Amino acid sequence: MSGVEEACAEITRRGAGRVVLDQAQRLKASSDWSRMSPVLAEKVPPGRYVADAVVRPAVPQDVATILQVAYEHDVPVTPRGAGTGNYGQATPFDGGILLDLRGLLDVELGDGTVTVGAGVRFSAVDKVLRAAGRDIWMFPSTKTSTIGGFIGGGSAGTGSIEHGTSSDGFVVSATIAPCDGSGELFTVSGADLVPYIHTYGVTGIVVSAEVRTDPAREWISVYAAYGDYAGLAAGLAAMADVRPLPRLVSGDEPPLVASLPASVPLDPQTCSLRIIAEATSIEQVRDAVARTGGSIVAELTDYVEGDRLSGMSYNHPVWFFQRAHPDETWFHMETAGQVVVDDPAAVRELYDGPVYMHLEQFARGPGGMLVAGYTGEADVLAGMARMDAIGLGVHSPHQWYVDRNVELAIETAKRTDPKGLLNRGKLTATPPVDSRVNIGVRS
Repeated sequence: MSGVEEACAEITRRGAGRVVLDQAQRLKASSDWSRMSPVLAEKVPPGRYVADAVVRPAVPQDVATILQVAYEHDVPVTPRGAGTGNYGQATPFDGGILLDLRGLLDVELGDGTVTVGAGVRFSAVDKVLRAAGRDIWMFPSTKTSTIGGFIGGGSAGTGSIEHGTSSDGFVVSATIAPCDGSGELFTVSGADLVPYIHTYGVTGIVVSAEVRTDPAREWISVYAAYGDYAGLAAGLAAMADVRPLPRLVSGDEPPLVASLPASVPLDPQTCSLRIIAEATSIEQVRDAVARTGGSIVAELTDYVEGDRLSGMSYNHPVWFFQRAHPDETWFHMETAGQVVVDDPAAVRELYDGPVYMHLEQFARGPGGMLVAGYTGEADVLAGMARMDAIGLGVHSPHQWYVDRNVELAIETAKRTDPKGLLNRGKLTATPPVDSRVNIGVRS
């Protein structure tokens, strides 16, 4: 028997999880949404890297036991939630076990917080919270993502204008399963959380987390239209002065608007600005739109409309645009900085051919997604130096390496994963491509 076969047999014997060896299920579980990136579509296409087994734990202790067995048999383990990540973080480069965490579904309401299993989807926990008169601090644009996946690989989303990123207090505490042979769980909080947030599970697997909530508010989904990019940018900037702060502010210029799946008709010849606003601020929003030359298209009060609007934020407009142009290849870069408002011409010169902008209001200012035609990885990466030159923050969605608190993650993993079995290929101090994160560094 191979090491994986022996490990799976032992996991089954201990009753620590359901082992799946079916090829079709292994293939499906071994890929995520990295196909959004033409670079990653070439490097990690479905079928190139496939786990030898999928293991599905049912309770947190199962994860600790699975990792103990993996440690004993030197079997690599790659964690996975709903598979909605875009950067190939859940790719099992060395085969082994694909750890499907979607069976960890506990939800426990606390005083201003909620403690949830790593497999709970944001859509499910939000339903529980709204019934209890609470709002979760933030949720990603893919609301069917899992809490564990977002903490391990996500960063920001709806609610981030007010509350920042997943590293800015969203997580109160987390229970971690290490791959150190102990078979035990431990809980971290405060500053000790840092090496476990946005590190793709290389320092230990988050099996549950306590995250912050707010008293529920009445949200209104607002659609506004602008005749040109200057007005759109001005409208986006004006929303930063609305109080209470909006939950989300997103905008697109016409080439991207045409493919948005909005619940109201959008003129594909105009720019679209979309806001999730607290009900008491709606007059401020109307005034800001009018003052910056826009017009209100719709104001929708049904809570579910906020989810629909959120589904057109962050990188989703890029995906809709790509899907609408199947015979063309487009890529995007995540950007941030005042230059997207003040000097869009400089942004459009970063790459050859047409360059389109999706705008997003972040906690620290404007940013968004730059969209351009794909001619090769070298050309994509070369644009990063040009972004530096114009003061534009950048994060490349075309690489899978841990890109935050790398030194701390490496030091932590020496204790929590001494054999280097967790999510192999994602943690290195010297990635072969530019994996910097400087979004938000510049004012």
